[in-house]
Amino acid sequence: MGSTTPAIRDGAVNEQGTRRRGAVVAALMLAMALAALDATIVSTAVPQIVGDLGGFSVFSWLFSGYLLAVTVTLPVYGKLSDTFGRKPVLVTGAAVFLLGSLLCAGAWNMAALIAFRIVQGLGGGALQGTVQTLAADLYPLAERPKIQSKLSTVWAVSAVAGPGLGGVLAAYADWRWIFLINLPIGAAALWLIGRHLHEPEREKPEIPENAVHARVDWAGALAVFACGGVLLTALVQGGVAWPWLSAPSLTLFGTGLALAGVVVVVERRAAQPIIPGWVWRRRTIAAVNLALGALGLLMVAPSVFLPTYAQSVLGLAPVAAGFVLSVWTLSWPVSAALSQHVYRRIGFRDTALLGIGLAALTLCAFPFLPYPGSWWQPTLLMLLLGAALGLFQLPLIVGVQSTVGWSERGTTTASVLFCRQTGQTLGASLFGAVANGVLAARLGGQGDLDSVTRALDAGTAPEATRHAIADAVHAVYLGAAAAAALAFLVLLLVAPRRFPVRDE
Repeated sequence: MGSTTPAIRDGAVNEQGTRRRGAVVAALMLAMALAALDATIVSTAVPQIVGDLGGFSVFSWLFSGYLLAVTVTLPVYGKLSDTFGRKPVLVTGAAVFLLGSLLCAGAWNMAALIAFRIVQGLGGGALQGTVQTLAADLYPLAERPKIQSKLSTVWAVSAVAGPGLGGVLAAYADWRWIFLINLPIGAAALWLIGRHLHEPEREKPEIPENAVHARVDWAGALAVFACGGVLLTALVQGGVAWPWLSAPSLTLFGTGLALAGVVVVVERRAAQPIIPGWVWRRRTIAAVNLALGALGLLMVAPSVFLPTYAQSVLGLAPVAAGFVLSVWTLSWPVSAALSQHVYRRIGFRDTALLGIGLAALTLCAFPFLPYPGSWWQPTLLMLLLGAALGLFQLPLIVGVQSTVGWSERGTTTASVLFCRQTGQTLGASLFGAVANGVLAARLGGQGDLDSVTRALDAGTAPEATRHAIADAVHAVYLGAAAAAALAFLVLLLVAPRRFPVRDE
């Protein structure tokens, strides 16, 4: 009887560990839901928000300000999580996000709401980066597709449910509930993290010989934040708030480049820089950074321009147009979950090459759709695109996280997400200019996408305008195909065929 006691005890410990890990995974999914819902739920309540607070001319900063704050804080939180651990960074980020949500619910005008959205974004950067890093910490390489597919599912459900939930709250309650709903979700996530997440002792970051102890590179963090904020503001507002070659644009870009030089100088001198040089010196990480930057670029084409195409060219109602877009969020997580069966046979790089190659072909097929066409044609292409991108993104994230140890995983994950976010910002500006250029050429130099869309909504646009919109969106999709081709070349020429996976 006594000889079986240790086995029983070990089994109980393993069962307890499994339950604890399951609780932490639930907390991570709730934390990811906060960030994922925020990306979609606010958009449907914009008319009610503007009607209550005013500020129509600057409401786009509700999204731009949040995006800027998330993007520029990602590398900072990544380094902090490697230095102090994931739990304090995640708890702090969630608390800041919830504080921002509470403040947003009490906003008294549009300027206050924009400022509080930026506070939300300061916490959102910690949520996105640290959740992805913890997902790799919790599971060994063989099991990481499980948690990654669960997180992908959170994004998919949020993309489908977010707009509807936002519309219901705005119509039948009050738009402020869009932010208040974050509080119980966040509180549940914080409780689960505080109770069940216990990080073991890990290897410490390497400290140079001339450094007495680990110090936070606050000067580097401030420089990165300032540089990223200025450059991303220039990209977000250029061609929208002012012309690209105007004094504000040139001033912002010039200031951003000068700050980039400051970042390089500060980071070279820092004992433990926020953005260490090895992020770009290692072929695998550099290639994944560039490839996912291209992914962020190409994602703009469907997410921003497809709804306009569906309503203006196909004549669909807003709900049906949203469905055409949302189907790629259904095939993406399914493909991502199944990708492990591919990359275990042919490797991370070749699986990603297969996925991005299929994505490029799918994007190239879009301009060949008949005019005006039927709703099922772009819907089918979006299903194929989601499946291709699931086969592309997840193997790269799992693969690059597996090439580093715990003390470098937060920085590596943050650099990948930072590049993807930056790619999305660049894509919005670049493809917006492409669409407006094509419209101007087709319509004799008059109108841009916004003015043309308003004319269509009012029912005053002639058939030639619909043709012009179709041509503009086709050009954007070809640009997205070029971004996919760029990602393919980067992986083929820069990434090693076999990722240098570390033993666990």
